[in-house]
Amino acid sequence: MLTDTEKIIFILLAATSLYIAYIHFNRMFRIIDRGAGELRYRELPGRILTGIAALFNQGNILRDRPATSLFHYAVAWGFILYVLVNIVDVFEGYIAGFHFLGDTIAHNIYLLIADILTLGVLIGIIYLIVRRFIAKAPALQIRENVKIMPEAIKGIPKDSLIVGGFIFVHVGFRLCGVSFLAAQEGGDVWQPVASSVAHVWYAFSFSQEALVAGWHVSWWIALGSILAFIPYFPYSKHAHLFMGPLNFMVKERGKDRAALKPIDFEDESVEQYGVARLSDLEQHHILDAYACIMCNRCQDACPAYVTGKELSPSALEINKRYYVRSNAKKLTTGENGDDLPLLEYAISEDAVWACTTCGACVDICPVANEPMVDIVHMRRNQVMMESAFPAEFKNTFQNLERNYTPWAFSHADRAKWAEGLDIPTVKDNPDFEYLYWVGCAGSYDNRYKKVSRAFTALLKMAGVNFAILGDEEKCNGDTARRLGNEYLANMMMLENVEILNGYNVKKIITTCPHCFNIFGKEYPDFNGKYEVIHHSDFLMELIKAGKLRVSKEQQKKITYHDSCYLGRYNSVYDSPRDVIKSIGGVNYAEMNRIRDKGFCCGAGGGRMWMEETVGKRVNVDRTEEALSLKPDVIGTACPFCMTMMTDGVKSKEKDEDVAVKDIAELLLEAMEDDGQT
Repeated sequence: MLTDTEKIIFILLAATSLYIAYIHFNRMFRIIDRGAGELRYRELPGRILTGIAALFNQGNILRDRPATSLFHYAVAWGFILYVLVNIVDVFEGYIAGFHFLGDTIAHNIYLLIADILTLGVLIGIIYLIVRRFIAKAPALQIRENVKIMPEAIKGIPKDSLIVGGFIFVHVGFRLCGVSFLAAQEGGDVWQPVASSVAHVWYAFSFSQEALVAGWHVSWWIALGSILAFIPYFPYSKHAHLFMGPLNFMVKERGKDRAALKPIDFEDESVEQYGVARLSDLEQHHILDAYACIMCNRCQDACPAYVTGKELSPSALEINKRYYVRSNAKKLTTGENGDDLPLLEYAISEDAVWACTTCGACVDICPVANEPMVDIVHMRRNQVMMESAFPAEFKNTFQNLERNYTPWAFSHADRAKWAEGLDIPTVKDNPDFEYLYWVGCAGSYDNRYKKVSRAFTALLKMAGVNFAILGDEEKCNGDTARRLGNEYLANMMMLENVEILNGYNVKKIITTCPHCFNIFGKEYPDFNGKYEVIHHSDFLMELIKAGKLRVSKEQQKKITYHDSCYLGRYNSVYDSPRDVIKSIGGVNYAEMNRIRDKGFCCGAGGGRMWMEETVGKRVNVDRTEEALSLKPDVIGTACPFCMTMMTDGVKSKEKDEDVAVKDIAELLLEAMEDDGQT
């Protein structure tokens, strides 16, 4: 138990620590408040369980780096429990004979859990310190061609050492303090770790007075380290412990994390389109910087970074964080505190355009950060405010404006692919059940027109009541939107909605995942609410219903490449595989990076219309992985993926040995001859 003097000193120190911490936390949230929109604080009571789940499962980090994640779990869970442990320790210091939960079995179980987790925290933090400072794990490094603030280069290791050192000192001395108590009582079966340490004091023949003094010193170092650390908490990476769960709790309900919000161009009060500076970001995207663990998981998953580009999603969040740290006072007062564009310190212009919008960084982040969305918003600023974008996109935008497609083809030729196939338009078949949205690639790309023909042949075989828009179809707006030309995308989407609603469209089938995603996830913001089905799901439904009978065996080895917009964006993983596996004789083989860990083809985010000039080509990296299986066919379910994988196969001079085919083509080849083909 503490002396009266010690009690007074501790209260004064605690009050001082909490007051300074309040100032720093208040500054943190005032900076967040400078962002656009608002955090949904009023929804917090109803989302407590979401925050608790995020706190304890740590954003499901076990899906990646399992060994390191286990050590992190040990540290995190131990530290969460230590909130209670520290409160109990304070009561024990102030109240003689205090026992949490009394002299009950519950108290003993508490002691055992605290004892075991104490050991877990110490082992975990030692592992993490060794990993960063001795082993210098490559996953924690950021490549030299990536923009990173000098303050961050120096600050990250310093901050990691402070946080790691604090945890080790705090938990280590708390264990020492408990061991001194255990030594006074001759050991405690419910605290095996502390009792083991107590044997050290037995070995040195510590007197009763020395044990009491040891407890006092340990108590002060353990609890004093907390008082010293609390004011630093908002500045440290350790803030993710509570900012991460908060990030999950304030995200918009029912909104896909990768879905883009529209801009109200009718609002004349809006002077800034897109994001140029930190304060242009949504508030929860400023919160992202505080939530960031700096674990670089997003970086490992980013196809641009993996193939040598200047983009690191992690560096973007880290740079935002260190910019805030360096300019906290100015940002709080609002007096010229945010006059530096993000492109000056947070990310390079080349990195902004290197993003394929594959969503891997958003999906893998354990604290719900959305660096990809930041990048698209920065593209909006570059396109609509600065007119500063890669030269290749000038033709892309012009084609979209004039021809309603990214390609330089006449809009009048949009339905030529269907000539002679007796495919009904909405005017020919006004009572259609399904609208087949062909898409730009399915209408113009010579290779993918074969997929359109194959899929419509399958629809006719199955007796599906469908129609197409013909030359009334226009680009869905995805390319313009992901490239940052929101004004053009807005126009295209509104025009499409007018046409679709005019024909009373209820159900849409697409072969393109980009069409599938934007119609399903983003058109509802434009009053376009439809049931949208990807052809992989639809074909599998037809097979299960017996409307398509597969009998021809295909003695081929086939692997399947996941489309980011179909898989990661919409969780459609099984249907494409099941369609392939429904074909008899197929030897199906999986690549290493599949499903939610699938690797991008490199064409998303408008990259289809831009050359790669830095590092390895993304599609070549993915193609090499596919070719390592020695397949006969690489299966796809996306026109962009088909183009990129085909180019990749050609670049490796394997196009005579390996075919790239859509699942609709593979299925059509395996159909029966009894009137279905």
